[in-house]
Order: sequence, then C-alpha cells, then structure tokens
Amino acid sequence: MSEDKCCNNECDCGCCCGGMPQIGQDAPAFNANTTQGPISFPSDFKGKWVILFSHPADFTPVCTTEFMTFASMAKEFEDLNVQLIGLSVDSIYAHIAWLRKIQDIEWKGMKDLEVKFPLIEDIKMEVSKKYGMVQSSVSDTQAVRSVFFIDPAGKIRAMIYYPPSLGRNFDEIKRVILALQKADADNVATPADWRPGDDVILPAPGSCGTAKERVESEEEGKICYDWFLCFKKDVPSKPKTARKTTTKKKA
Repeated sequence: MSEDKCCNNECDCGCCCGGMPQIGQDAPAFNANTTQGPISFPSDFKGKWVILFSHPADFTPVCTTEFMTFASMAKEFEDLNVQLIGLSVDSIYAHIAWLRKIQDIEWKGMKDLEVKFPLIEDIKMEVSKKYGMVQSSVSDTQAVRSVFFIDPAGKIRAMIYYPPSLGRNFDEIKRVILALQKADADNVATPADWRPGDDVILPAPGSCGTAKERVESEEEGKICYDWFLCFKKDVPSKPKTARKTTTKKKA
C-alpha cells in the first residue's frame, strides 16, 4: 500500500507507513503476549487510563532504574485508575529473567520490587511500529523511550518521546495523568507547571459578548488577567463518606 493512500486515513498510518499516532486518535489495537499473560489492547483495559511505555532493551541500566521507579509507584497509579504497560522488542524469557533480577537490586532506597504490570514481548516489532516507537534515525532494532497516555475510551491524549540515553521524569508522568483527569472532570485547562491544588484556567470565551461578560462578572474564586486568561481556584472533590446506619435496640 502506498504512503499516500495510507496517510489519507484509508488505514492506520501508524501501522502502514511507520507514522506517528496522533493525539485524539484511537490507540492502535493489538494482541500481544506479556509477562502477565496475553492481552488484547485496548479492549482489555476499557474504563481505565493506560500508560503504555517502551524501552530499548532488557538488562540495560537506564531501563532498570525506570522499571524500579514504576514498580515503586505502582500503587499510586493504581489509585488513579491507571494501568501501566511496558514494552520492549526482547523475548518473554528475557523479560522474566530481567524482572526477576530487578528484585535483587537496591537503588535509592528501592528494593525487593516485584514488577506486577504487563511487559509486552514485541520481537517482531509489530506493536512498536504501530506506535512509532522504532525510529530509524536512532535504531532499527530497538525502541526509543516513549510514553503514551491513553484514556478510558481508548483515545491517545498525550505522548512523550525520549532518546535512549535519557531516563524519564516520573513526577511529570504522574502530573500529566492528574492534569488530564482534572481537565476532563472540571472542563478546564491547566497552566504551566500545574500541580494539584493550583489554580486552573477557564475555557476561553467564544464570542465578544461572552468575553465581556467573563471579565465583568463577579464570581467567587475567579481571577481574570484579560478576557482570554481567566483562572479559578481549584476545589478538590471531597471524598465520599460512608453512610452511617443505626441499629434499633431491642426492647
């Protein structure tokens, strides 16, 4: 199939011509074998956020520190309804041996770490090519460090790519998830360096009338620097409390 035909949306560009998936598109589907058994993606994870990330190879130093960090943060991501899924072009047997070895390593206070999230076997590079993880300018045989943030509907919401030598910033990875969830929940945007609890940005007005109303209206917690840049205080949602029940005493 020609590249022109592929990139006219007659098939998945990521699959056909080695293109990059785009933000807002459906995450390319695949079936794969993993360290946690076979998966069908994204259907097996419907209703969950997914962080799908790739690394160049097993038993490499940067990847080892990243997997240790992901494993140490697994409960934090689980509490955010996030499923972690790793990928490398190595075999399932190499994956198992490497993950077992990670349990014996202690680094920055992290030790005895068991990687319980799936690590995809991608020897034929079928998944890597669908997601633009194999980039010929870097390597034809290894995947670059990529991170895909995929929402509960199976849509790609954000992407980050790193060269093989650069370890990922895990505070930023978690921050991206929190910001995307905040934007969806409250119909807002998040400013530079946003952290939970910081002010959020109101959507820009779509007409002159609403722009004037936005600036002139008094609303508690709203701060406007101009018609197109208005913030409001971020009010975290209160956790639901269990309903108390009373038991009548017998006479």
